[in-house]
Amino acid sequence: MSSSTTRPQVARGPALLLLLLGLVLALTACSTATGTATGTGSDTGGTTAGATRSPDAVEPLPAEPVPRLPATTASADGRQVTVTSAERIIPLNGSLAELVFSLGLGPKAVARDVSTTFQQAAALPVITQAHEVSAEGVLSLHPTVVLADRSTGPAEAIDQIRAAGVPLLVLDDAKRLADVGPRIDTVAAALGIPDAGRQLKERTEQRIAAAEAAVPTAGGRPKVAFLYLRGSASVYLLGGPASGAGSLIEAVGGEDAGTAAGLTGDFTPLTSEALVKAAPDAILVMSKGLASVGGVDGLLKLPGVAQTPAGLDRRIVSIEDGQLLSYGPRTPQVLREITAQLHPAGAK
Repeated sequence: MSSSTTRPQVARGPALLLLLLGLVLALTACSTATGTATGTGSDTGGTTAGATRSPDAVEPLPAEPVPRLPATTASADGRQVTVTSAERIIPLNGSLAELVFSLGLGPKAVARDVSTTFQQAAALPVITQAHEVSAEGVLSLHPTVVLADRSTGPAEAIDQIRAAGVPLLVLDDAKRLADVGPRIDTVAAALGIPDAGRQLKERTEQRIAAAEAAVPTAGGRPKVAFLYLRGSASVYLLGGPASGAGSLIEAVGGEDAGTAAGLTGDFTPLTSEALVKAAPDAILVMSKGLASVGGVDGLLKLPGVAQTPAGLDRRIVSIEDGQLLSYGPRTPQVLREITAQLHPAGAK
């Protein structure tokens, strides 16, 4: 899964499930984010005791950096990409947009994709259809550099942008806390602002460390299941070791229930049997996904959920879609919000 998108790949699910997933993403991509932190057990979500929902915004560095270009950077697809101008930047997913804006180059961004939902980017034109890139839309805005990752597609659009002579850098997908620093380094180097990259990396890593230090240690390690939900198309998936959520769960003192149950890959269709085997003490979801099934009460109606320890205790942790798997400068905030909802009595 890309660091900021909600596009799971089902390793062993039927082809029909994949088709349904594509359909529901197209239907829900443009909907507004619903702020829900639901440990209180309310039907559509309230705010868990001790949890605060921060505004959907990024925090740029204090001063806009001045790029030193040209700069040549190794692309994750094996190419060497040389950027000669950062005057018109197009990041093709929300995580990369978050990096551009946090580095202080938000004023140079000229477009966004549907997963870029934070406040500072709201006025930018959208150049994706569902989660697929429109090469024509990108090229119409005359970018001087385009940022993508391995999950960006379709491949034909990437090829078309490159064929037009636009420098396009592909980054590896970020799925772990350890990916945050290198990702910042790569984007900053490509845009000719390595000093700003070091500053942002240091700030982010210090905040991640502080968030981890604030996690309560009493009470053992709750097993947490990451569920991907899109109720309008009956898409319900249980996260495995490659879902992207495991690193976050471990950082807040939990154990990934899908991994503990022996799942492989990223996602598997949610079944009563899978949930019984996972036996989660808590369930982690994205806020839009929770809203799509009717809140906590609707989630408990899905097969097997009500019978888990998490369902019996109504222990549901909900984080904004565009933030949960971003693995970037806002990850410390994500860790704090998960901690406050997962450990409401002991969160610092």
